[in-house]
Amino acid sequence: MTREQIEDAGRPDQAAPVQLAGVSKRFGRGRGRVTALDGVTLSFPAGSFTAVLGASGSGKSTLLQCAAGLERPSSGTVRLCGADLARLSDRQQARLRRQRIGFVFQELNLVPELTVGENIALPLRLGHRRVDRSGIERAAARVGLTPGQMRRLPSELSGGQQQRTAIARALAVRPEVIFADEPTGSLDPHTAQGVLRLLRRTADGTTVVIVTHDPQVVRFCDRAVFLGAGRVDSIVDAPEPGQVAARLHALGERANGRDA
Repeated sequence: MTREQIEDAGRPDQAAPVQLAGVSKRFGRGRGRVTALDGVTLSFPAGSFTAVLGASGSGKSTLLQCAAGLERPSSGTVRLCGADLARLSDRQQARLRRQRIGFVFQELNLVPELTVGENIALPLRLGHRRVDRSGIERAAARVGLTPGQMRRLPSELSGGQQQRTAIARALAVRPEVIFADEPTGSLDPHTAQGVLRLLRRTADGTTVVIVTHDPQVVRFCDRAVFLGAGRVDSIVDAPEPGQVAARLHALGERANGRDA
């Protein structure tokens, strides 16, 4: 894609629940300053399922953190669920995330002392919302967790079952957006495929943004966004794993050339 085509594809969609306009993020000062994101303009339409890919250090995790309000950008505008994050206090941003956003991370962040059911209900409790037991059970059932597993601790489950718990926890708040950072990075390929298929099915109608390095993830995505040196390098609709792998290889070669 040409730079003009990339800009057109990433141009803010006023109806999109996730919008970034001219977003840059810099860390450090002076000679040690690093630009993780460099003027990114990008929208994630309602109901879309998008993979964000790039070589190590391309800025993909920083993009997710800025889009979710976990990091404040150095410049530019982020709008999440209709709210300009720059106009919200840290407390207001946290409330927005608890009430309208779901998260699924590679580390899972399950609380080991809580049962599976208690972990699924945790975002509701933190958001001071009523915990509907039947709603928690429905969220668990949607991801294939049994009533018996609901009473277990996370350590008593397999890796795939733990990831299902994390997805159910994200779904429990009925989110408008789900952010997933390397959600299958610690799973074997067969289990990973099952988890992605599950996420695609259960999150139907929810905007999903997945940061990943795995080309196979795009089998379940509508769109792939490639980052290079903190910028949007290209955007591909209906991506194929082989096509994605080749593009990632090219981006990696380019990044290694810069490092040299």
